[in-house]
Amino acid sequence: MDLNVKHGDSDKLRSGCVVVGISAPKRLSAAAERLDKASHGQLTALLKSADIDTDCGKTTLIHSPNGKVQASRILVAGCGKDKHLAPKDFIKIAAATARTLQASRVTDALSYLTELDVKDRDLVWKAQQIAIASRDVVYRFDELKSDAKPPKKPLRRLSVAVSSRDHLDEAKTGVANGVAIANGIDLARTLGNRPGNFCTPTDLAKQARDLKKAYSELKVEILDEKAMEKLGMGSLLSVSRGSRQPARLIVMQYQAGEKSDKPVVLVGKGVTFDSGGISIKPGAAMDEMKFDMCGAASVFGTVSAVAELGLPINLVGVIPATENLPDGDASKPGDVVTSMSGQTIEVLNTDAEGRLILCDALTYAGKFDPAVVIDIATLTGACIVALGNHTAALMSNHQALADDLLDAGQIAFDRAWQLPLWEEYDEQISSNFADMANIGSPGAGSITAASFLARFTKDYRWAHLDIAGVAWKSGKEKGATGRPVPLLMQYLMNRLEA
Repeated sequence: MDLNVKHGDSDKLRSGCVVVGISAPKRLSAAAERLDKASHGQLTALLKSADIDTDCGKTTLIHSPNGKVQASRILVAGCGKDKHLAPKDFIKIAAATARTLQASRVTDALSYLTELDVKDRDLVWKAQQIAIASRDVVYRFDELKSDAKPPKKPLRRLSVAVSSRDHLDEAKTGVANGVAIANGIDLARTLGNRPGNFCTPTDLAKQARDLKKAYSELKVEILDEKAMEKLGMGSLLSVSRGSRQPARLIVMQYQAGEKSDKPVVLVGKGVTFDSGGISIKPGAAMDEMKFDMCGAASVFGTVSAVAELGLPINLVGVIPATENLPDGDASKPGDVVTSMSGQTIEVLNTDAEGRLILCDALTYAGKFDPAVVIDIATLTGACIVALGNHTAALMSNHQALADDLLDAGQIAFDRAWQLPLWEEYDEQISSNFADMANIGSPGAGSITAASFLARFTKDYRWAHLDIAGVAWKSGKEKGATGRPVPLLMQYLMNRLEA
């Protein structure tokens, strides 16, 4: 779908459909007022007869408007009773209108949702969210279907409209940001949705090389198992031992900032399929363990979006990629492995493998002298127990970094919630036979997992995002979400502004 920006009055621009907002009980936006006047009061009449639903997120499609309206249809978005929309409600409205447009077989549309008043949000943000929400609606993953049937008349063009030429630049900035972020989200979703036989560590390495071909600012290095062995990554390699697919450490360096600027390093968990290893998982829903590389997918999506926008920053993506499978050579509960940092780990549960690959990647991240390091991982089921599927869990050794990520999540509406990282939790991962165990004593599983990672991040500012609850959906809507690409992109853009 093409997304662009137009300016002009809502009643004078030609399109298949023009989208406007109306609040309860009968508050018309400026664009809706112009359409009402041009249609000889058609909108007002429909409101009086209760044929327009003004509840927030409801839509009403009007065919063949009266009078001099140039659009073939009018789509009215209900905006509720509040004069100032909450950001989440604006996103809800943007998504609802996109779904209606897609279902109505409108191929091109104009959206004047930029006129709506959203609390503490500007025009750039509104245009950006319209682009992201609309692209989310039209996303499809059917590359593996032999009889894929795309919509016969999909929404091919959506123009974000502003009445005044003075607002064009802001709208264009918002749409450009939104398109790049949406492309990053789509990439993350597609990588996450691919099954384990189509998305191996080798396939992820190829994806990194493909990005390098697309963006000259990107430098890519792929470390094989021999190179990792030389570096002493015994923890990471202990996970890959049970798989016939060789592990890879994927490093993507984007440098468009000053050479002296320290980079932001993103570390993404890339377990392309997680059976649990010898500590094998139950069979039910095990197919969803293809999503255990969604942390890595979000790093790909973020790097891609940053490169597309040409942001003047230095960014490094580090992805430890492996499968976790049972085998005669697989790690066993009770084994002790040595990490790249030299610290030893007693493997009490081979299904707690994410932290075993992340700890070596986090040690490796230190070589870049980072400004901050953020790891993203579908790390613990305990995170879902604690927070459900609405928010990621955030833990950090630096409160200012945690605050910045929390703020970015609120702006992007891709939220995180901070959990404590106290010394008492660290005591839960003590071991009689090694420097630490890879699981803690019962309780606080998400926090003890982060406490484990914290032992490898003492030399820099670090934050951990446990995205187990938000990285994918189950059930009828099963599929990767692309989160937290919006949060990460907002964080990086906020850093630029600061």
